[in-house]
Amino acid sequence: MPAPTASLRFSSVVTLYRLGRVALWLALGGLLVACGDKPAPPSAATLQQLPDDSELARIYDSSCKLCHANPASGAPLTGDIQAWRPRIAQGADTLLDHSINGYNGMPPMGLCMQCSEEQFLGLIRFMSAQDLQ
Repeated sequence: MPAPTASLRFSSVVTLYRLGRVALWLALGGLLVACGDKPAPPSAATLQQLPDDSELARIYDSSCKLCHANPASGAPLTGDIQAWRPRIAQGADTLLDHSINGYNGMPPMGLCMQCSEEQFLGLIRFMSAQDLQ
């Protein structure tokens, strides 16, 4: 009778060993996923900010905010420097062209039919939190 008990103990140890290894691999995998260097999205407070200029604040609130403060829209979020960096690298002329003529999902004139080029550039500076080149 001692043989079945030893066999039972051995199989329990093997099972625990295997479960421990699986748990270890899952934990390591979870840590690797958490190590991504994707920055956190802008805070809700950042998305609620308005430009200091009252006219730009009015335009941003009525035209830009609909998409640029909504993560589901696919537009670069206001204050998300990482999302805006490749766009800013394209230069002010390209960004102005995209604002006026539309680009991908962005409607022409960004829903601001009365905006001037200077206003578009000011709004881009505000949303990107970066100087234009």
